[in-house]
Amino acid sequence: MSICASLARKFPKVTIIGEEELPTDEVTEDLIEDGHCEEILKKTCPAQYMGIKEEELVIWVDPLDGTKEYTEGLLDHVTVLIGIAYGGKAIAGVINQPYYNYEAGADAVLGRTIWGVLGIGAFGFQLTEAPAGKHIIVTTRSHSSTLVNECISALNPDSVIRVGGAGNKIIQLVEGKASAYIFASPGCKKWDTCAPEAILHAVGGKITDIHGNSFQYNKEVKHMNSAGILATLRNYDYYSSCIPNTVKQSLVP
Repeated sequence: MSICASLARKFPKVTIIGEEELPTDEVTEDLIEDGHCEEILKKTCPAQYMGIKEEELVIWVDPLDGTKEYTEGLLDHVTVLIGIAYGGKAIAGVINQPYYNYEAGADAVLGRTIWGVLGIGAFGFQLTEAPAGKHIIVTTRSHSSTLVNECISALNPDSVIRVGGAGNKIIQLVEGKASAYIFASPGCKKWDTCAPEAILHAVGGKITDIHGNSFQYNKEVKHMNSAGILATLRNYDYYSSCIPNTVKQSLVP
């Protein structure tokens, strides 16, 4: 996989965990990316991260988030996720939308990259809050279940948006299209949430499992987020209080 191979080449002491893991020596040289982004290098590294050693970082990679939607031609759902963790916490992330604007016509710029670092902020999009007083829930499109729907119904939403990809769902939050992201089911993995979490937290949002527990991203942690997801840009406590105990009892951390 070219992303993991490129990262391993540039940062050989970093732990890289990817959904699609391939031996790096199988990646041809033309697929190795060795450049850098000038925009990011213009930012000042937050003081709390200045002394981090390379071997203390864990990078979580999902090269194709929204696989089912990709196969069905719903290309705006697809993202590439690269999350950076330190001390078990997500501290930086990249969400790339390779097909952003794919339906906007030949003159439109195709694709965009959203990125963020705790202590700096998040960039590449227009931060917007959902309409005040509206409860708009974004949730899974392709992995629904009785438990997922029970949890959503308990929130008495004004509307429900069903889309693919964890990265895409966090984008719905930070761009004001949804007020909460709920997924009352196991199935989502650490490489799905690390990058989105860092970006959401960088703009003041919050993401946890259904019980309110923070996700851990150290290299020894299990990959599955077995107790679901609750994420908001604002009003986290309200949505957390609405989740039924029957749903919480069904999801073991």
